[in-house]
Amino acid sequence: MADESSYRPLFFYRILITIDEDDRPSTARAFRFALTMARDYGAELGIASVLENNDISIYESLMPAKLNEKRAHLHSIVKEYAAKAKEFGVQDVRPIVSEGGDVDDVVLQQIVPDFEPDLIVCGADVEFASHGHPGAIGLRLARKSDVSVIVIR
Repeated sequence: MADESSYRPLFFYRILITIDEDDRPSTARAFRFALTMARDYGAELGIASVLENNDISIYESLMPAKLNEKRAHLHSIVKEYAAKAKEFGVQDVRPIVSEGGDVDDVVLQQIVPDFEPDLIVCGADVEFASHGHPGAIGLRLARKSDVSVIVIR
């Protein structure tokens, strides 16, 4: 028989939502789920997005103004999501923007150690399969992460 602790409610106190601007429908559903969880649990919500190296052309990488424009655009998107979370009633919201190679590696190697979530929420990548195949990032996060991952379809 299982011990009594296995029947206690499971709560998450730090929830990380990954935002993928290339897949708005999937991201929107995952965001709604993360908002509801964060508000209902009184959890801190980290809203993260990654500027991927493959989103930057060689031409753009040689022009600091273009690169800074892409960074600024991503920061504004994440701040917009953070404002929506606060409007929804989430008290503690942290916008997070990072840069690097594969999204899952950046999330797991840079964002997770800094934010220390106990739950990662991401969209299923069903509308836009720029990451190899549909659901690739969510699957890789679930496979590699030391914390719980929920992929919302």
